Amino acid sequence: MVTRSANKRTESARSKNEKKRTHEEPSPEDVVELDSSEEEFDLDGLIDEGSDDEGEEDDADEHQEEPDENDKEDTGLEADEEPELEPDLDAELNKMLAQEEGDDESSESDAPSEPQEETSSLTDKVKNIKIRSYSEGSTSIRETTYSDGKLRLIRPEIDPKYESDDSEKEEFNTVGNIPLSAYEEFPHIGYDINGKRIMRPAKGSALEQLLESIDLPAGWTGLLDRNTGGVMNLTQDELELIRRIQSNELTDETLDPYEDTVEWFSSKVEVMPLSDKPEPKRRFVPSQQEQVKILKLVTAIREGRIVHPDKVKEEKIEDPVYDLWQDAEDNTVDQENNWRAPKLAPPTHEESYNPPEEYLFTEKERKEWEETDPSERKLQLIPQKFTALRKVPGYANNIKEIFERSLDLYLAPRVKQAKLNVDPDSLIPELPSPKDLRPFPIRCSTTYEGHSGRIRALSVHPSGIWLATGADDGTVRVWEVVSGREVFKTTIITESHKGEDFIECIAWNSAENSGILAIAAGEHVYLIVPPIFGFDIENAAKSKIEHGFGYAKHGNIRKAAKGLSNASDDEETTEAVTKQHTSWFKPTPEQADRGISLVVSMKKVSVIKKISWHRKGDYFVTSSPNAGKTSVLVHQLSRHISQAPFNKSRGVIMDAKFHPFKPQLFVVSQRYIRIYDLQKQVLVKKLVSQARWLASIDIHPRGDNVITASYDKRVLWHDLDLSSEPYKTMRYHQKAVRAVAFHKGGLPLFGSASDDGTVHIFHGTVYDDLMSNPLLVPLKKLTGHRVIQSLGVLNMEWHPKEAWVFTSGADATARLWTT
Repeated sequence: MVTRSANKRTESARSKNEKKRTHEEPSPEDVVELDSSEEEFDLDGLIDEGSDDEGEEDDADEHQEEPDENDKEDTGLEADEEPELEPDLDAELNKMLAQEEGDDESSESDAPSEPQEETSSLTDKVKNIKIRSYSEGSTSIRETTYSDGKLRLIRPEIDPKYESDDSEKEEFNTVGNIPLSAYEEFPHIGYDINGKRIMRPAKGSALEQLLESIDLPAGWTGLLDRNTGGVMNLTQDELELIRRIQSNELTDETLDPYEDTVEWFSSKVEVMPLSDKPEPKRRFVPSQQEQVKILKLVTAIREGRIVHPDKVKEEKIEDPVYDLWQDAEDNTVDQENNWRAPKLAPPTHEESYNPPEEYLFTEKERKEWEETDPSERKLQLIPQKFTALRKVPGYANNIKEIFERSLDLYLAPRVKQAKLNVDPDSLIPELPSPKDLRPFPIRCSTTYEGHSGRIRALSVHPSGIWLATGADDGTVRVWEVVSGREVFKTTIITESHKGEDFIECIAWNSAENSGILAIAAGEHVYLIVPPIFGFDIENAAKSKIEHGFGYAKHGNIRKAAKGLSNASDDEETTEAVTKQHTSWFKPTPEQADRGISLVVSMKKVSVIKKISWHRKGDYFVTSSPNAGKTSVLVHQLSRHISQAPFNKSRGVIMDAKFHPFKPQLFVVSQRYIRIYDLQKQVLVKKLVSQARWLASIDIHPRGDNVITASYDKRVLWHDLDLSSEPYKTMRYHQKAVRAVAFHKGGLPLFGSASDDGTVHIFHGTVYDDLMSNPLLVPLKKLTGHRVIQSLGVLNMEWHPKEAWVFTSGADATARLWTT
């Protein structure tokens, strides 16, 4: 042991001297000798645990003096313990072990420089320690040099294999509690588990550092003006605006968001009103809506649905008691089960974008479809054919159909209801039997033939003996009613004017002892006195016609025109206004030979469609559709003057008639019926027809009910005391209704004539009691006229005394229908 310890001291002293020499600047030869003297074994990780990378710390440890053997003995360490071996002792130990085992590894330094990857396991005989060593030329160890020329060995990374699965490999900085400020002067910030340096991350590119060092001016944008090439910088106002927007502040400095409130309307109650305007009537007169609400509230209070809160508190609500043994079916309450909304029907072939040819409309079908009312069309669209779906345009009625569909779903809730066993006959209103409502016309008794054209007009004399008819052949004929014999004929339209003018309307004077017949043809009105009444009646009628010729020369026109015209009080102005509308002429000798007694010519009037006499027989009114403000003219026979009641046009005037006994005028336009008071010159009432195009009108003898005919196949009954809308709409005809008429002889009858060739007879009783509605009963459908060129019965009129009706049609015949 002594010898061994002495040898150790000798070797340690020698190794210190060598280290001192190597610490100085060595020569290349010394470096070579140092490399060759090292042994091939290196106890990596078993003896020296220091890191090779820390070269500065290794040099510091070499300069320290090693303790003596006596110091070791003083520490009390035994020989069997394992002291820490120094690097110079390692080489000596490796040599001794190699000699004892007889290995020839010492000669491997002369062998080729290929590294040996195999490791040898040695057993230290001194300490009985198994040592694993790597060959000096192993591929896992790389030899490099430090900056001072010393040898540096780069060993393989440590791959720790933990026996427990709880530990994980650390991949972060392992500097422990050392602050990072200690590494401010170094390029690294610590070491990982393998002892490698962790480099400091980059702090930005050089360009960013350069930009940071440059002092940019305020408002710099880096943009150039395209026109001037100058730098476009933001002004201070723009920068301030941007700052205000970013700070959610108001952009206008002058605006004060917290200014004082201006009381435009003071909350203080003033003693005196601000205006001396009288209180409107609506302030103290309840409106119709308020009346309806009040009636509802009164009804609810009477029925007990609205109870005063005090009475509700007084009433004690008892808990309901249920009988468990009572039949449950009798106590069940029927709950409302709402039906689901019906689904839309799937599209048909007509709605396809490429329908078959047989589904496309012809020109005739298209025209019929356009003329049909939209509510009565079987198909709501015209089938069209497209070669591709992309060529189909947008559907025009899409929004309308969606809106109607929404209305159906919203306004028509569907609820399951129990089926009611109701006799269908009980739903029909109980109307009196037609047999009980006799007399009324049922058959054709007389046919008046002789005209060669359509008979557009007919009129019955107030005596009921004579019938006058006017046709497109230009003639007017007078017939004896009972026998059907023609007693008078005159030609109104000569051959030179045929085809231009037609006899549109004729009307007997309403006075029974008068024989004057008015005829409207073109823009003229002809007055004739047929020689069938006797000398007295004919002479009185002609004298009445001729008496008015001298009236215009003697003045007093203003007095006559005062009640019907809106002209000024100036006599000259009134004369000018009245004279420019009409001209009254005596007949020419040729016209006198044809029986014409007077000619009234209308100016600015194309065609006169209707004529109606006043009940006294002195006034008659004419109507022309397209004459503007002169569409309605009132003429006075005794004074030969004509007046225009309106200063402006009232639309397309279709008919005009006097009230049976009041000074009122009924004017029928295309859709409205206006009633005017001729004395007060004001509009009394306006009736809405709900029809597209009215054709004619007739007034009940009592004056409170009106019937109108329309070209859209409707007959409308208006009750003037009930409402401005029709009381009843009758749709019995298949085509346009041309004429309607009341019986003027006291019988509750009225009828309608249509282009479908039929005449419908109705019973209409009007009661004196305002709470009772009129009784309307259809009685008979008269057929006999032929339809020619879509025209059927053109006119009708009742006998003044009997339950007979006269009709005229496009088949050039007039007929008498009797009981």
